[in-house]
Amino acid sequence: MAEKDEPEKDKPERDEPEKDTAGKDRAKKAGRGTSLRERLRVPGGEPVDLSRHDAAATPGCPDGKAAGKAAAARIGEQLAGLQERLWAASTAGDRRRVLLVLQGMDTSGKGGTVKHVIGQLNPAGCRITAFKAPTAEERAHPFLWRVEKALPLPGELGIFDRSHYEDVLVARVRNLAPRAVVDSRYERINDFERSLADDGVTLIKCFLHISYDEQRRRLLRRLDRPEKRWKFAPSDIDDRALWPAYQEAYEVALERCGTSDAPWYLVPADRKWYRNWAVSTLLLEHLRELDPRYPEADFDVAESRKRLLRES
Repeated sequence: MAEKDEPEKDKPERDEPEKDTAGKDRAKKAGRGTSLRERLRVPGGEPVDLSRHDAAATPGCPDGKAAGKAAAARIGEQLAGLQERLWAASTAGDRRRVLLVLQGMDTSGKGGTVKHVIGQLNPAGCRITAFKAPTAEERAHPFLWRVEKALPLPGELGIFDRSHYEDVLVARVRNLAPRAVVDSRYERINDFERSLADDGVTLIKCFLHISYDEQRRRLLRRLDRPEKRWKFAPSDIDDRALWPAYQEAYEVALERCGTSDAPWYLVPADRKWYRNWAVSTLLLEHLRELDPRYPEADFDVAESRKRLLRES
């Protein structure tokens, strides 16, 4: 299912109170001390049933939409500082970098996440790649070839809008490759992601989980707004007939490619404000753990100051 990039604006979603009066009760049950990484992480190697996960849930969130949007803005400021430190550290030989992988059904908000979360950061330190249907040249190479070319360099934050997982999702659903070939790719992906982790890449893989009904509402909004119709194609409706097959394909990918080096995080995406807050929070938790530092000056700071002050 090819998703067209959609510059998102604040739009009315399903009716909900501006304040969540049950927020404190939910927080007690969830435990505020638990990281979002722990709450949203998909246990690797275990069967996944997406129908049991509420796409409108808001685990670990602030109390309501207004509070969530305000919290996401504050997180953006912290992310900008950490991103700058990561970028600066690379100038002194620090090879660490971050790769955010965004996967999800049409209208789940991959493009919107890039705009609202990554848009707050310095673009000089970001490398954004939106993967479309492979070109003839890309099809002539192994399926990971085009992905390897797009990996972030040391100090960068890489963002994949779709990724190498298309080759076990679309390829599986649409029978673009023999099933035996598709099945062999899961372990190749695990090996690939393990090698990235060994080379200093922190992988943050987010599955943006949207419901069937919410996707329909978002597609209808595209039809109802003339300035949004360019993002719609009648084939989007045809693709909805493949929804069960896509859900199964995602369940298999989440089960078989959730590892200690590269776990999956299941992000409920029916509420856009929560999706943005959750991805921002996941990024923040990982960058805080990396704790990049500004490099020490490799010159005499005092002498440089004296030289500047002596200028006429």
